[in-house]
Amino acid sequence: MAESVTKTVDEISTAEQETLDKLAYTKKRYLTPKEIAAYVLVNFGQKNLSQFVTSNMEFFMITFLKLNTTAYANIKLFTTIYDALDDTISGLIIDRTRTRWGRVRPYLMLPLPLWVIGSIMMFTAPSLSPTARVVYVSIAVLINGLGMSYFGAWNLMTYNITPNMDERNNLITLAKFFEIFGVWLPSLVPVLVDFLPKLNSKITMSSVYTGFAYFLVALAAITAVFGFFAMRERVPLQSREEMNETNVFESIKQIFTNRPLFAIIFADFFNNFKAVGGSTESYFWLNNTGRLTNGTIAGLFTGIPNYFMVPLAGKLIKKFGARKTAIGAGLFGFGAYMLTFFIGYHPFGQTFSDHSVLNLVWVTFALTICGLPNKVILVCNPILTADTFDYMEWKHGLRNEALVTTVQGYFSKFAQSVTGWLSGMVLTWINYIPLTDSLGNAIPQTDPDILNGIWAVFCILPALARGGYGLSFIFYNIHGDFQQRIIAELADIRAERLAEQNVHQAQGENNSNE
Repeated sequence: MAESVTKTVDEISTAEQETLDKLAYTKKRYLTPKEIAAYVLVNFGQKNLSQFVTSNMEFFMITFLKLNTTAYANIKLFTTIYDALDDTISGLIIDRTRTRWGRVRPYLMLPLPLWVIGSIMMFTAPSLSPTARVVYVSIAVLINGLGMSYFGAWNLMTYNITPNMDERNNLITLAKFFEIFGVWLPSLVPVLVDFLPKLNSKITMSSVYTGFAYFLVALAAITAVFGFFAMRERVPLQSREEMNETNVFESIKQIFTNRPLFAIIFADFFNNFKAVGGSTESYFWLNNTGRLTNGTIAGLFTGIPNYFMVPLAGKLIKKFGARKTAIGAGLFGFGAYMLTFFIGYHPFGQTFSDHSVLNLVWVTFALTICGLPNKVILVCNPILTADTFDYMEWKHGLRNEALVTTVQGYFSKFAQSVTGWLSGMVLTWINYIPLTDSLGNAIPQTDPDILNGIWAVFCILPALARGGYGLSFIFYNIHGDFQQRIIAELADIRAERLAEQNVHQAQGENNSNE
């Protein structure tokens, strides 16, 4: 009888120990200060470059390269469709990559030449014929897109650098906080564009954009190289042989039955429409307010709440969960943008210049309120996406992040193709024509219909984007008790996979010793 009791106690102790070991694997701290710094810096470098490209590419090509607005719209439509097709191949290749450096790290280095060359070409304005301009821009955007299709794999480090979910969420929040500084450097562009040509007539607006592009490309490339050498991947994956045995069509089927993933896809789809409003930012500051520098002045204040919103986002997520926080942020953004649109950009006077200081103060205040959800959404999105990848692993035993990202990319690129096309076409629809002086520098439009059209695009599309984003997460089901169940069972799955890998490694070492 005593032996039976002792055996039962031993069995319970063994089971408890196994459970503790599994939980220890999930709760252990993995990240070193150097890795955290590398992750933050790579994100910082990419944020600077992407912010610069997003804010200025269309304006540069139409104003200084003299690309027709309709031609720009069609190029964006074509290149994003091509990019979506390319993502299918890149996603499969990335998912099946197994190297001594890991699955994701090699793509910090390999595609670097492509996106460097493409980014520089997009902000260089050679003297070309109308047909040659279209060819030149198409090649630049395609090369950049191809490079980014593979370099974008670095974002998967978020889901592989640590198996500790709390550590992962804290890393995301920290990176998003320092990402705020990624808008500082691009925000200097309007100031330099306005004043450097006045200080030296040999300096043109076009050359300022080109020089800044070179600088930001170099910054992004240096941080990418540092990230390659400093970071590690730790989440256990299927072996190359197991991945090759996995049916690609079955994987895609599993993805298309992933309800929370599609909530994110639809959220991203709607959110991408904000880019149409963002693409008119330079047009708004130049034409509606009279100076590009007004955008920089406003940016000094509109960005201040971001330093509080990122930490607040972390607290809101801990209290309400990422899902509820994302819904609230989206609906708040919708209301703020629509209210701003109805009030207008010059409530003090018939035109903006009547009381330019008061009107600038109002626009700055309004955009500050509209921007409050931005960083909350940027923190929520990767956390919700990471939970979706965990859900896939829990349900199907696979971590097909790159393939999942490819499927997301189809919808995202579709939205981008529509928004890229719209970015050019809305200018055509409002009959916008860029004006330049004898030196080729941009000067403001004064047609009231054009100015009102720019303002409508500037506000209404971001409002719809934010509202659609928030409502999409009503269908996201990874929260509450269901999420806690996934966390617990996923710890078991990963512990077993690690144990199998350790056994295979030990057997390999024994065979090599023999």
